[in-house]
Amino acid sequence: MKAKTALGIVGCGNISSTYLQAPLLFENLYVAACADMDLKRAQSQAEKYGVPRVCGVEELLVDPEIDIVVNLTVPAAHAEISLAALAAGKSVYGEKPLAINREDGQAILQAASARHLRVGCAPDTFLGGGLQTCIKLINDGEIGTPVAATAFMVNHGMEYWHPDPYFFYQPGAGPLYDVGPYYLTALVAMMGPIERVTSSMKITFPERTVSSAPNAGKKIPVNTPTHITGIMDFANGATSTLITSFDVWHHRLPYIEIYGTEGSLSAPDPNTFRGPVYLRRAKDEQWREIALTHGYTKNSRGLGLADMAQAMRSGRMHRANGEMAFHILDVIESLMQSSREGRHIAVSSTCTRPEPFAPGEHRRAGEN
Repeated sequence: MKAKTALGIVGCGNISSTYLQAPLLFENLYVAACADMDLKRAQSQAEKYGVPRVCGVEELLVDPEIDIVVNLTVPAAHAEISLAALAAGKSVYGEKPLAINREDGQAILQAASARHLRVGCAPDTFLGGGLQTCIKLINDGEIGTPVAATAFMVNHGMEYWHPDPYFFYQPGAGPLYDVGPYYLTALVAMMGPIERVTSSMKITFPERTVSSAPNAGKKIPVNTPTHITGIMDFANGATSTLITSFDVWHHRLPYIEIYGTEGSLSAPDPNTFRGPVYLRRAKDEQWREIALTHGYTKNSRGLGLADMAQAMRSGRMHRANGEMAFHILDVIESLMQSSREGRHIAVSSTCTRPEPFAPGEHRRAGEN
C-alpha cells in the first residue's frame, strides 16, 4: 500500500492554492498531477507548488497513480467532472456545492455507490477547533436541548476582491449556494438534518461593477437571487432562521447562535477553523469565552480531504461526506423552491451528523 494518497487536482483557479498546499499540513496527502482548461494556469500552479505533472483533464482521470480527483471547477461543471472521475474509477472530493441541482447531486452519489467509490465535499471548516468545540458543548449538554438557532452571512458581494467574480452572480452561485454551505453544514453538524424549509428571496442590484483587478470596470449581469431569508425546521425539533446576502453594506449580526433549554452558544465564523466560542448558561450574568478543545484552529482547508483519505484506508465513513453534501444541496434547492412557489417545502433527503473528533484524535486526522 502506498504511504500517501495521490491527488489529481482538476481546476487551477483561485481556490486551488489552498489544496495544493494541503500536503504541507497533512502528511497522508500527495499531489501527483493537476489539470485545467487553461494549460498555462495549470503550469503556473504546478511550478509554484512543486506538482510533478501537468496534463489534460481526460489524461488525469485515467492516471492509475491517482486515488482521489479533487474537483475545483466552477459550480456549473462540478457534476460533469465528478461523474467523469467516478466513471474512470476514481473517488472524488470537490468544492461546494456538490452540484447545482438535486438531479446532478443524486447522480453523483448513485455513480459512486455503484462503483464502491467515495464522494467527499467541502466545506470542512466544521472539523476545525472552533466548531468542534461547539459540537462538544452541545453533545455534553451545556445548553440543554437545542430549541432554535440563527445564522447570518451578509456582505456586499465578491466583486470588490475576487479576481474573477462573474460566476458568483450566476445560477448555482449567489450567497446561498456559494457561502451558505458553510453555515448550513455547521448547523447540521451541530444539530442534525433539516426536515422542512420556507423562504423569500430577491435580486436587489440587477448589475454589478467589478472593482478588483484584473477585471476592474467590467459589468456583471446578476442572474441569481442575492438576498435570501429562510426558516428551517430540524428533525430534532429545533427551528432556525438563516439570512444569506450579497446586498448588505454594514451590519452587527452574529455568525451563528444556538439557543437551548439551559443556555445559549455563540459559534464562530463557519468560514474559518478558529474561535472564539462563547457560552452563557441560563443563570450566567454574562457571556464567557470557552477555551477551544480541539486542534486545527488556523486555516486548515483540506482537513476533510485528509480525513477522507484516512477513512478510505481504515474503512470507516469520512466526515465531510457526499450524503451530508447532498443534504445541504437539497436544503439549498428547497429554500429556492419555497420562495418561487410560495409554500413550505419538505426536504426529502436526510443525513447522519458526522462523527465528531475526540480531543487529541483530532490532531491525528491527517496521519496514516
